[in-house]
Amino acid sequence: MQYETLKVEFAGQIATVTLNRPDVRNAFNETMIAELTAAFTALDTRDDVRAVVLAANGKVFCAGADLNWMKKMAGYSDDENRADAMRLAGMLSAVYRCNKPVIARVNGDAYAGGMGLIAACDIVVAVDSAHFCLSEARLGLIPATIAPYVIRALGEQASRRYFVTAEAFDCASASRLGLVSEAVSAEQLDATVAQLAQTLCANGPQAVRACKRLVQDIAGRELSDALIEDTAARIAKTRAGAEGREGVASFLEKRPPGWRN
Repeated sequence: MQYETLKVEFAGQIATVTLNRPDVRNAFNETMIAELTAAFTALDTRDDVRAVVLAANGKVFCAGADLNWMKKMAGYSDDENRADAMRLAGMLSAVYRCNKPVIARVNGDAYAGGMGLIAACDIVVAVDSAHFCLSEARLGLIPATIAPYVIRALGEQASRRYFVTAEAFDCASASRLGLVSEAVSAEQLDATVAQLAQTLCANGPQAVRACKRLVQDIAGRELSDALIEDTAARIAKTRAGAEGREGVASFLEKRPPGWRN
């Protein structure tokens, strides 16, 4: 598929989706939203892809919403605005629910919806010079669509602060709060992302998918009898599966598992 606002490339078992609107700081409009949704929906179904990198061209990762798009939205009816917001919500969900682990390669600043994109990823590697900002309140808006992902990533207390103050914060703060998994120099960015992607590809592909789903399904749930039964059922199913049996056998036989061949 040809994309207007993205580049999608494959190297072995790793797909890289690159935001490609550097002239507007990779701000997203309706086209980019549709293309990101389509790209991640397609990657979700590909058995030959084991990990996805979300990257950006230029000096900024993503400045959030395109101002011309926002200006156009101001003239929308309530129904049109709601439908437009649902398309943005669908894009974020496509990234978050992609059954492949997604690494955000953050090469620069991420503002507003750009933070939502990062928060929807599983692992975030950022240059230590990057800054982050939930800037919506400055424009009289709210970060509603990205909130489910950002609050999970930042935590409730930090979100209460940064949603209402719209302050920018640096990469060190983003790391301390848990939004950023690895803060590295610009020179280390690609090597760190590549190492993490290769680490993901060395693991059982079905197990990686199940692990990602496990966290999403269990985070925040009450430690109830139903949850305990759920987790027991999941590991029992995994042990009995072909990949689980192969993984244990390969370990005992001191050989690489079949999925690394």
